[in-house]
Amino acid sequence: MTEQQRVNIGKQHPASYKALIAWSTAAEEGAAAAGLDPLLVELVKIRTSQINGCAFCLRMHTRDALKKGENPDRLAVLPAWAETGYFSEMERAALRLTEAIARVSDGHVSDADYAAAAAVLSEDQVSAVAWLSTVMNAFNRVAITSRYTVAGS
Repeated sequence: MTEQQRVNIGKQHPASYKALIAWSTAAEEGAAAAGLDPLLVELVKIRTSQINGCAFCLRMHTRDALKKGENPDRLAVLPAWAETGYFSEMERAALRLTEAIARVSDGHVSDADYAAAAAVLSEDQVSAVAWLSTVMNAFNRVAITSRYTVAGS
């Protein structure tokens, strides 16, 4: 079975892709300014990509997390984070909000999910997590639509 060749939308419209990269940089700077740990930033990116099924972004951000010192066991259980004791209260709040944002079509970001995040995270941190997740959702859609290749190395 052969797949139809896809247009790489980032290369087809490089100004739009550059704007997405700038947006991502701004979101990461906002996360750092809000005091979010760089490992939590990677967890947000990975969890968003897991929900969206983006193999390209999963590989990239899992590698980035490992390089930054993330524990492989935490990455292994990330899809079931709520059932484990591996994650701090702050990480749990951020992951819950991240999931709600990535699954916005399942009923929007509920008041319960937002309140759970706001009970633990500052307003700056809630906003930073929301921007990180929103940007990652956009990157996932670029990679999936363009069918970025992922092969063993």
